[in-house]
Amino acid sequence: MQFRILYTAIAACVLALPYATLPAAAQGLEVSPAFRSEPPKKQSRQAQPQRKQAPAAAVPLVTATDTPAEKGPVLAETAPPVSQHETHPKKRPDYPPPNENCRNTVSFDVWRNEFKKKAAAAGVSRRSIALVDGFELNPQIISRDRRQAFFAQSFLDFQKKLATPNRVTSSKRKIAQHKETFDRAQKEFGVPPSVITGFWALESDFGAGMGKFPIMPALVTLAYDCRRSYMFTEELIAALQIIDRGDMTPAGMIGSWAGEIGQTQFLPTRYLDYAIDYDGDGRINLFDNDKDVIGSTANYMKNLGWRPDEPWVEEVRITRDLPWDQADLAIKLPRSQWAEWGITYPSGQRVPADNLQASLLLPMGRYGPAFLAYPNFDVYTQWNQSLNYATTAAYLSTRIDGASEMSRGRGNTNGLDFEGTKELQRQLVARGFDVGKVDGLAGAKTRAAVKEVQKKLGFPADSYATPELLSALRRGGAR
Repeated sequence: MQFRILYTAIAACVLALPYATLPAAAQGLEVSPAFRSEPPKKQSRQAQPQRKQAPAAAVPLVTATDTPAEKGPVLAETAPPVSQHETHPKKRPDYPPPNENCRNTVSFDVWRNEFKKKAAAAGVSRRSIALVDGFELNPQIISRDRRQAFFAQSFLDFQKKLATPNRVTSSKRKIAQHKETFDRAQKEFGVPPSVITGFWALESDFGAGMGKFPIMPALVTLAYDCRRSYMFTEELIAALQIIDRGDMTPAGMIGSWAGEIGQTQFLPTRYLDYAIDYDGDGRINLFDNDKDVIGSTANYMKNLGWRPDEPWVEEVRITRDLPWDQADLAIKLPRSQWAEWGITYPSGQRVPADNLQASLLLPMGRYGPAFLAYPNFDVYTQWNQSLNYATTAAYLSTRIDGASEMSRGRGNTNGLDFEGTKELQRQLVARGFDVGKVDGLAGAKTRAAVKEVQKKLGFPADSYATPELLSALRRGGAR
């Protein structure tokens, strides 16, 4: 995803990865399970149906700094019929990039009044709109959203913490437990069980760590904050529409600090568009119903463009002499070309010389692990735009399917740390390159700029920033 983003709550831990998503090292907030080596002890979150009541005379005040809720999700007993099968929603427009380094200049009260007009125009009921008056800003949420330092780890360090043997074992156990449902989902949507469980394990450890934070106050705070106001305004409206539809009550919307719902951490718009009632009991339950989680996740991935019966990533071995500037996710070549350049599987078997399109993915440069990334890998980067997260999730799925542990590479993979990457970004900006935000994270724009400056300096253009590259820039190179 776009901002893979990462799934957490208030607590006394630190975090920061794919902003869990948006997992990241934040202070005073609970660590998302996607950033734990082992899952926490699973707690029961049995959903209790609740009858709809007449509109209340007043909406009680709930603040984003209240104690995280302990109750499980409350699902409305009179929810309207929902789909048991594939949905085909109209694709929503892409969200604009975050407005980095912005300042909030409008008061919260003014913003709230304007938001209520937008919600009314979107068809949200007066009763649900009135809920917004009961929530206050939480500065911790804003601070957390603006710090995503966990993503600054190297890919090898990142995947070691997340693609754990325990998650491989737990995923295989879950597949065996729900074999019939996984088989049905693969037949209907084309998505393999290993792919579904790979995301499921990373996002919540199969429900053990969905977050205990009230979602509505978090969405209100993020919708007000200028950094991603457009995105979270849409998500807040979607959350109110979920309440209007009868799927959940505000008290039952418990999840991560970033407003994500359920065991595979759906944002509210994703829930509205892709969540389905896969067991046919008349309601959608992504908190406690494994069948609904499996079907909804597969439905979402098919809508993102998943191609049945095709791979997503495969580890490969590369030669020491390649046209390194072709190692780019934006460049897809037939496997026959990669085979001609001497790329093989770890066993030594040659890559098939066919026309299946693939990119060469080098998350740590030409000396680190190497993968062929196929069109299905694009689904991973749509799920979460962090390259570390997307590659880790894809690799984890291959491990669930029985692949061996990856190689650590064939040489020095030393890259830049958080501060070194920030300095590199400043050097690139001074030379006219667009790196997005100077944030210490080597995102797509930074990698593209690194590749261009490597070409100018005569370095192998593998898009991987190294201390040697930074030293050359400090000496005034490529101006």
